[in-house]
Amino acid sequence: MSLFFFLSGFNFSSWTSRIPTIKSALDLNEAELGSVLLSMPISSLIGLPLSGWLVSKFETRKPLAVGFLLNSVMLAFIGLAPSPVALVAVLFMFSLSMRVFNIAINTQAITLQKQTDKKINGSFHGLWSTGGIVGIAFTTLLVSLKVEMVPHLLIVSAISLVATVVAYQYLLRHDVAPAKSKVRFGKPDPFILYLGLLVFFSAVCEGGMFDWSGIYFQEVVGEEVFTAGYLIFMSFMALSRFISDKIIDALGVPTTYVFSAFLIFTGIMLAILFPTFWPAMIGFSMVGFGTASVIPMTYVLAGTSDKYTPGMAISLIVTFGIVGMLIGPPMIGYLAHAFSLKVSFISFAVAGLMLIPISKLFFKMQNR
Repeated sequence: MSLFFFLSGFNFSSWTSRIPTIKSALDLNEAELGSVLLSMPISSLIGLPLSGWLVSKFETRKPLAVGFLLNSVMLAFIGLAPSPVALVAVLFMFSLSMRVFNIAINTQAITLQKQTDKKINGSFHGLWSTGGIVGIAFTTLLVSLKVEMVPHLLIVSAISLVATVVAYQYLLRHDVAPAKSKVRFGKPDPFILYLGLLVFFSAVCEGGMFDWSGIYFQEVVGEEVFTAGYLIFMSFMALSRFISDKIIDALGVPTTYVFSAFLIFTGIMLAILFPTFWPAMIGFSMVGFGTASVIPMTYVLAGTSDKYTPGMAISLIVTFGIVGMLIGPPMIGYLAHAFSLKVSFISFAVAGLMLIPISKLFFKMQNR
């Protein structure tokens, strides 16, 4: 399971760190790039019912492995896309497969945490971020060596395909969840609503940083090695996730949400007000540290639902994250095209601050 978390981050950062390359190769402006990026969250949203059904119907290792295999194949095709339309089609399938294995692997992680009675979910997400760091570092090396995007993504795809076949046998077995209440349309469940909104605003920040941090460093900070900002963001995200369980034990979950919000807001504003190399690097590191705990911490809370199975609860929560991804990266593109990329990043600061009132409402409801 650890290997899949690592490779998931490695694959994802390998694609996102090449976004500036794709933008230049296809001659896209910020608004056009935002429109292309819309295909991913739309695909995830479409695939959500399928993902929830698969993890409640089968052992989670099966949709995890199939989804990851398809995702690895699509990663190779991203570099081969000859036009924006072709890229949209490939990203659609890339995101759909990513949605399936993400829900499956997070369900496995929460099941294992319950079996061991230890807080390990944050460490698993730390492995995802570590994979992301390795992916960005690998991309940085290849960019500095003038290696083209196509062979780069083909290498990553091949590694992932082989690793999936080897690691499949070590995943959890016989974890089909017992039936609980099915999703019914009507008045939103406050438990799911508040946790979903926390994931939503975190996804706006996290997804936007994934897709636009490289371009920010390229166009606003003016760095030739544009992966520097993305790398520092992912590095501090990984650091935070490896120690997040200890931070949560020391501060408590409610205070951790407030602490995360403070770091996101301060880091973004620092990068906006002082758009030079070191202030932006420090700011992006704070944002990475701040966003890291929110999603894994919220997934664990979702797994305590009395109404839904862990897989179904996570699937519902992920819906909000998908909408955040739907709004975040394209919104930055449109705002940057209308105003400037620097001004558009203010939306991340606002999204970070929203974690405070929403988390307070959730815990107030829980304490009744």
